[in-house]
Amino acid sequence: MNTEILNQMKLLRLHGMHRAFTQSLEPDSQKYTPDELIEFLIQSESDDRHNRRIDRLTSNAKFRYTASIEDIQYDQTRNIDKNMIYRLAECQFIKDAKNIIITGSTGVGKSYLASAIGYQACSLGHKVMYYNTYKLFTKLKMSKADGTYLKEVNKIAKQDLLILDDFGLKTLDNNDRQYLMEIIEDRHGKKSTMIASQLPIDNWHEIIAENTIADAILDRIVHHAFRLNLQGDSMRKKRRKKS
Repeated sequence: MNTEILNQMKLLRLHGMHRAFTQSLEPDSQKYTPDELIEFLIQSESDDRHNRRIDRLTSNAKFRYTASIEDIQYDQTRNIDKNMIYRLAECQFIKDAKNIIITGSTGVGKSYLASAIGYQACSLGHKVMYYNTYKLFTKLKMSKADGTYLKEVNKIAKQDLLILDDFGLKTLDNNDRQYLMEIIEDRHGKKSTMIASQLPIDNWHEIIAENTIADAILDRIVHHAFRLNLQGDSMRKKRRKKS
């Protein structure tokens, strides 16, 4: 009878329930009343589905780093407000469709911080995509050529949080400006965008390089954004010295 029940659970893809019921059959396992066993099986299946969804979300996001809020270094020289980070980690900004802008010189931990907030968003069930900005624009150019452009931009538009890392490493060309404008316009007031850049916001107008489009893009990004300006020495240099 137990073997048949386990087989049915497998067929129905009740993986959490299958593991829990197998565990309950062990000689030294806790003895459950019928009501307790049902509660245990249902809770185990619920936990398993939740964990698999988080794994799927984090895998699809393609983060640059495996990062967590708890592992961020809140050294005073880094100009990171711990209270603000923990408030952002609640991800209310995503529900409010607000943005985050992270600036600072190379190596100060912008990408790690962006990844940590992104991981936290995934753990709360939000859909996240992480891109190097230049590689994203290159991918969109290729999609124009092979006819998959609309599919790509629709996929981006559906993400609860879009992370654009290394923004501003090169001046945008006309195609890049159009891609960025379309992405930001699709998300404005609906979804959240996080941008990490070595350049201060005052220099972004020059990087976008076309006044009218730059004004439109920055108006939609900056005015609804939390700003984090990281300071201090390169974290990569610090890690090399320790090693």
